[in-house]
Amino acid sequence: MNVLTAEHITKAYSERVLIEDGFFSLQEGEKVGVIGINGEGKSTLLRIIAGAEEPDEGTVITGSNIRIGYLPQDPEFQEGETVLSAALRGVLENPEDFEKESEAKSLLAKLDFQNLDQPVSELSGGQKKRVALVHVLLQPVDILILDEPTNHLDSAMNGWLEDYLIRFRGTVVMVTHDRYFLDRVVTRIVEVDKGGIYSYPGSYSRYVELRQERLDIARASERKRQSILRNELKWLMRGARARSTKQKAHIQRIEAMQQIEAPEEETQIEMSSMATRMGRKTIEVRGISKAYGSRTLIRDWEYIFLKNDRIGIVGPNGCGKSTLMKIITGNVLPDAGEVEIGSTISIGYFSQENEYMDESMKAIEYIREVAEYINTPNGKVTASMLMEQFLFDGTKQWTRIEKLSGGEKRRLYLLHILMGAPNVLILDEPTNDLDIQTLTILEDYLDSFAGIVITVSHDRYFLDRVVRRIFSFEGAGRIRQYEGGYSDYLAAGGQEASFGSAFSVGGSSKAELSGEEQEAKKDKNAGRGHAEKLKFTYKEQKEFESIDEDIAALEEKIQELDKKIPKFATDFVKLNELTKEKEQAEAELEHKMDRWVYLNDLAERIEAQKG
Repeated sequence: MNVLTAEHITKAYSERVLIEDGFFSLQEGEKVGVIGINGEGKSTLLRIIAGAEEPDEGTVITGSNIRIGYLPQDPEFQEGETVLSAALRGVLENPEDFEKESEAKSLLAKLDFQNLDQPVSELSGGQKKRVALVHVLLQPVDILILDEPTNHLDSAMNGWLEDYLIRFRGTVVMVTHDRYFLDRVVTRIVEVDKGGIYSYPGSYSRYVELRQERLDIARASERKRQSILRNELKWLMRGARARSTKQKAHIQRIEAMQQIEAPEEETQIEMSSMATRMGRKTIEVRGISKAYGSRTLIRDWEYIFLKNDRIGIVGPNGCGKSTLMKIITGNVLPDAGEVEIGSTISIGYFSQENEYMDESMKAIEYIREVAEYINTPNGKVTASMLMEQFLFDGTKQWTRIEKLSGGEKRRLYLLHILMGAPNVLILDEPTNDLDIQTLTILEDYLDSFAGIVITVSHDRYFLDRVVRRIFSFEGAGRIRQYEGGYSDYLAAGGQEASFGSAFSVGGSSKAELSGEEQEAKKDKNAGRGHAEKLKFTYKEQKEFESIDEDIAALEEKIQELDKKIPKFATDFVKLNELTKEKEQAEAELEHKMDRWVYLNDLAERIEAQKG
């Protein structure tokens, strides 16, 4: 059932058209992810369908008695509100709603709030966003509209929110750049691109395939149009006279064909490594400790950073990750220990909050503050050329910073840092407010970056894509080392949210288990005569024997549905049925694949045990 429809909507700011004659609809129970380049109109679309902003043209129609909850990108609070009162504002209007207070306390605890009487005015921007998220989730709504709900959530919180939204029975539409989140939660992707609104069924991975198909079709259509136009123009140049109605119509068709705009080719952020030369000595951290009051964040940690290191730092919010970054950069002094930095080291620090920007400046003036041009392996690149590569066209370059969107300011800030040609990049939550296209090309850039990358991030995809070693904050100031990306860290037993069991490997980092802890571990295992024997349960054995056939059958079913769906493009009811059937089959296939991995891993371990 359709719960919301936006038809022929157009929205412009000054001369800039963000959405032009767009169409957007929501079906009951859908989970929709809205993506696109920063500044292209994603948040504007959400405000329009939430009723927080009116379109210049077009209409938004919602079903009768449909209730909407909206989490804006920058939530506002009332003066004097506390964490709990802000979360419950407007929720306890009816006497029977008082049970919501215990639900609110439970949700706030999940999002790491301990002092519920703390004034909202004392909170950080990320904490305020989490309070606003709880406030929205507490409301009895049919449609949840969420603008960047995953920003400022650690990985455990992200996982909890994923599960919550998957179980939520209503409709969800959200802007997020977390690609794993999109893959797991959404059933449809909507892209806002150059004024148009494009819809793609399926998860983010499916969107990547379908979007490429759309672009390929558009390019093929343009090639065909150009070919026809060349032939028609030859006919016209041969001296065709517009004497008959038929000839006049022919000429009019040629003119109409000439007026069709060619599809815009995608702008790519393609940059050569801009790092300056690095000498033999890099950054050496020796036995640093840091505490605030009775709370120890870092205890006796040391590491020698190697050339081309790719380090990811993870842990719950507030555990000390940003403090560690600031100690490395020299912005915070440790209580004990020292950080020694080589003479050739040039650090570029991308902080969680943008540094001060004079918003009266034009964007290009802000970049030229660093340098007019920069030398790369491919030659000299001017500030203007680099901005073009970073999605700031000629008009945007001369736009005042105050008129840029939050995401565009974040991208400009990153470019400002890269323009300084550092050979050590320290990135504190780089994925917050950067769109997926920028993130993708940044990841490609970091692949060829001739220097050290140290990043704090809760974006699991980004960590898997970029880093080769994880340092995890695991309570009481302990920092433990894991090899590989985020998925490898989880597979090795690492857990950000629980300061529980962890896996420590060798390398330049000092062993984190104290002698007492190691002895306790030995004592715990001393009384065991043998390891617990691994074996399949009866149910697992039966599942293991049939799972390959089950997966093959589901893959065949999805292929058959892919063939059927295009035949019913004009039959909305049948198309909807087939799409839902396909989504259900894909979800079942994903579950089966997870089970296949688990069962095969268990089978291998059982065989190894026998040997």
